Amino acid sequence: MSIRSFVTAVALALVPLPALATPTDEIQVYTGEIMAPGEVGLTWHNNYTASGIKTPDFPGALVNNHAYSSVTEWALGVTDWFEAGLYLPLFANTSQGWTYNGFKLRALFVQPHNEDKDFYYGVNFEFSWNEKVWDTQVNTGEIRPIIGYRWGEDKRWSFTLNPIIDNTYKGGIAGLEFVPSARLDYAINKSWTVALEEYSDFGQLRKFLPGSQQSHQLWAVADYSGDPISVEFGAGFGLTPAADDFALKLMLISDLTGEHSLFRWH
Repeated sequence: MSIRSFVTAVALALVPLPALATPTDEIQVYTGEIMAPGEVGLTWHNNYTASGIKTPDFPGALVNNHAYSSVTEWALGVTDWFEAGLYLPLFANTSQGWTYNGFKLRALFVQPHNEDKDFYYGVNFEFSWNEKVWDTQVNTGEIRPIIGYRWGEDKRWSFTLNPIIDNTYKGGIAGLEFVPSARLDYAINKSWTVALEEYSDFGQLRKFLPGSQQSHQLWAVADYSGDPISVEFGAGFGLTPAADDFALKLMLISDLTGEHSLFRWH
């Protein structure tokens, strides 16, 4: 490598990258609950950006404005503290038309019976294989710690923090980005919960982006827990110029092997 090439590479590595704004496959705060051992679950994620970023993150990248993304997330309860997951297939419909992305593998480790605890915790690991229009890196990863606490009458209130670290596996610490999310929710009754969620992208962990280039988005969310399908619906509002102005999400969740499942496998 020539001296000029080396200096150029170092200079590029020192420049903080803007927060990414390609279509999001999953808009969810993890609260540390998992499938029971031997049970299979399915979550269908649907996201639509009604008004979003119109500039691609890199040449040829998908544009978030008016983008719809959809992915099915399959979950298998292995033990009372470990759940394995697979995201497949993953699609998006943007101004470039319909596009297929790769897949994600997930390993979720939690405190057993988190749903019964005041203080709950866990950690989720993800490995992604990406198409070039979704990410500049073919392989990316995520480390998602889960920290939460319940309080109040009948433990109706809870707060969950996911201080997520994304990894591009490129450049050591330069490949790590801080993209935390948080959720404050209130259980109205056994079926309905309302929540506020916040999703952020601060940029590279070693040097955060200026405030105007960070992505911060606030969501109003309603959850319905029922059989055979539970539903989560939310609307998100951008708080910074680097965030999408308005987006919607719809999640349909089902226990495929439960007593009230649409599919009785046993």
